[in-house]
Amino acid sequence: MSESIAARTKLINIITICRRAGKLEMGFDASVQSAEKHKARLIFTAADVSPKTAKEAEFAAEKYNVPYMKLSVKMDDLYYGLSKRIGVAAVCDQGFADRIAQLEQNS
Repeated sequence: MSESIAARTKLINIITICRRAGKLEMGFDASVQSAEKHKARLIFTAADVSPKTAKEAEFAAEKYNVPYMKLSVKMDDLYYGLSKRIGVAAVCDQGFADRIAQLEQNS
């Protein structure tokens, strides 16, 4: 397995664990609400989300002072880990947010 595939697999696994722990808000509206309530620690978008959605997610993150990141994984990749096709999500735990950011930088 190549390094980039292994890194993406680790990233998807961490996001899956985050969901199982109840610390992942999936979807644009849920992510923005989470940021509004100061629960979100990171808002991310999938690599293949539309430019308009990515721009709106980044705007919402800036508005509520939450870090934003565009991941290298696609919506279909996230589907295999989450059983739901999502383009935007918010991480509501600092540890998970830090680990996702770290894995994304290394991929």
